Amino acid sequence: MEILNKLKNLDAYPKINEDFYSRTLSGGIVTIVSALVMLFLFISETRLFFYSATETKLVVDTSRGERLRVNFDITFPAIACSLLSVDTMDISGEQHWDIRHDILKKRLDHLGNVIGSRQGGVGAPKIERPLQRHGGRLEHNETYCGSCYGAETLDDQCCNSCEEVREAYRNKGWGLSNPELIDQCTREGLIEKIKEEQGEGCNIHGFLDVGKVAGNFHFAAGKSFHQSNVHVHDLLAFQAENYNITHKINKLSFGKEFPGAVNPLDGAHWTQQASSGAYQYFIKVVPTIYTDIRGHKIHSNQFSVTEHFRDGNVYPKPVPGVFFFYDFSPIKVSSQFLELSMRLYTMDSGRSRRRWRLESIHNRFKIRKHPSVSDFRASYWKK
Repeated sequence: MEILNKLKNLDAYPKINEDFYSRTLSGGIVTIVSALVMLFLFISETRLFFYSATETKLVVDTSRGERLRVNFDITFPAIACSLLSVDTMDISGEQHWDIRHDILKKRLDHLGNVIGSRQGGVGAPKIERPLQRHGGRLEHNETYCGSCYGAETLDDQCCNSCEEVREAYRNKGWGLSNPELIDQCTREGLIEKIKEEQGEGCNIHGFLDVGKVAGNFHFAAGKSFHQSNVHVHDLLAFQAENYNITHKINKLSFGKEFPGAVNPLDGAHWTQQASSGAYQYFIKVVPTIYTDIRGHKIHSNQFSVTEHFRDGNVYPKPVPGVFFFYDFSPIKVSSQFLELSMRLYTMDSGRSRRRWRLESIHNRFKIRKHPSVSDFRASYWKK
């Protein structure tokens, strides 16, 4: 009980005894105005908090050897999924051709409606005896070893699928100009599949894992390979001479999402008006550290972009496709939420001190002089 009494009498803010001041109309007005000002400032500070007021700092990015996740969702209304491929390359020499893992393709009709979806692969194998490397058909209980059609690197190398033949050609720097002559491609229905998808579009989405160095990733028709140090694609004979690379970027981001992030290419749309060519995006990626109100850090990236269309009627003729060239800024951005509780506490304590001073100044002129105990004693002894 004694502890409760002590807590009851505890007062961190000293007050003037009521005998030494008088309540006035002007003092009440000052109190009401101060309370209204504090309420207005409380609401404004809370509103600023919900509108993601952040503090931003710039620091030097010293990270090395990190990986970067590129998230994308792009629609090509005039390129079939069977022909569309994704490649990446960077200045360190890392190259990946016709990437299929972590990528999903959706076939679209001329109205943009989804026909079907699959994860890589072209066509479906047909039930037929395949052609052996030595020239005969596969017999019962015989091990299959398909020909690579001159692209073998070893005497006993086998190409048992159309994809393996294409890969062997790519390693040789050759283009698969006439797959109708390739038994594996004919057996798997590659030609029929491509002809079936003529006039269709493709939505491709997923993510890429790239090194944190300057490089590019691109979307183009056919399987890419290098020939005389020139980047080219095969299967160019299966569509018209001019590829329509009209596209819409539904989503493109670098790294994890964080509150307030703005990706400038989300929703971007470009329509090809004339001849085919290469549409290029030049992206400057800025590493970003976002710290939320609880102190949790999100390592991500922001970026700026410029665009350029390279016409196909020039020499050397560019590969028709959509290219994203990215580079990294040496400066890292650190964004942090201002603490709401600290801002409100500072605001409240500051306004309370000012209110107390105003009332003190006001009451200084209104204090009544009351007789003290000593005055009563003096008057008593005089009697």
